[in-house]
Amino acid sequence: MLDRLEQIETRYEELTAALSSPELLSDQAAYTKTAKQHRGFGEIVSKYRELKSLKGEIAGAQELLDLSDDEEMRELASLELESLQARREECEGTLRLLLLPRDPNDEKNIVLEIRAGTGGDEATLFAAEMLRMYSRYAERQRWKMEILDASESGVGGLKEAVAIIEGDKVYSKLKHESGVHRVQRVPQTEASGRIHTSAITIAVLPEAEEVDVKIDAKDLRIDTFCSSGPGGQSVNTTYSAVRITHLPTNLVVSMQDEKSQIKNREKGMRVLRARLQELEEHKQHEAQASERRSMVGSGDRSEKIRTYNFKDNRVTDHRIGLTIHQLDLVMEGALDEFIEALTSHYQAEKLKAEATAV
Repeated sequence: MLDRLEQIETRYEELTAALSSPELLSDQAAYTKTAKQHRGFGEIVSKYRELKSLKGEIAGAQELLDLSDDEEMRELASLELESLQARREECEGTLRLLLLPRDPNDEKNIVLEIRAGTGGDEATLFAAEMLRMYSRYAERQRWKMEILDASESGVGGLKEAVAIIEGDKVYSKLKHESGVHRVQRVPQTEASGRIHTSAITIAVLPEAEEVDVKIDAKDLRIDTFCSSGPGGQSVNTTYSAVRITHLPTNLVVSMQDEKSQIKNREKGMRVLRARLQELEEHKQHEAQASERRSMVGSGDRSEKIRTYNFKDNRVTDHRIGLTIHQLDLVMEGALDEFIEALTSHYQAEKLKAEATAV
């Protein structure tokens, strides 16, 4: 581990020097790439330097303990040594986590897809509330969230919605949200007060850059049609809505912005690239079941990853057995406890796998 940390520190120093070079400053794309690498190494290097400092302090405390004839000084040195060794163990544990192989998508923005599953109108209402929940969480993280497309139900819910969330390490925090989310509550339309169970599916896709996914123009069929819904006189009169079909895979993306065909096409291509990248990753890593259909299932209630019980103000994540009795706060975007627990769980699983491999 130490050899690898030395290499990372050396590379970090090289990148630090490179960031101030005139040649790099004149090339925006290269500068952005280098700055991203520099940021990625920063936390590791900072923690490694802390570890080296602690080792020096431990050596000093040990020397004082071994050589001092003053009983009071020896007692102080012993207490200091115990504290320093605990800090060193904690530091080494953090470094082991930081050195785990990183998901190359962790730094990326995401395409968030929400679809109503089992439960009819109640599922569409819950889908709308979940979109709002992620919007609130994005606000807390100071991310930018833009809804690209939404299909409303007759009761004011959402049959499906597609959004892009942009910011710092969005995918790393939200990637474990993919799956079936189940809700248990008394619907507003239920006269007898019986609790109903409904479900929606969430898919979190890392946004693919143009350099990640090459799309040949001849592989696309682009159809235009009139927008629908609110939007003034341009609705149903101008062909601003866009439907993009990727012919080799038969993936279809529809987007409408009521007014701008160009903007709709740009948004549609962002979603299409994300879906194509996911499809390619599924082919390369089939065992990980990263394709959306495997990731979110069919929307059946039995496949749930999390349950939201409104009667008991309770949310339970079934993958890690975590229950929080603050559903009202969770629906306002207070997702940190779940996200941190899931991240820790999967990091621990990686450490176990690495230890087994060694």
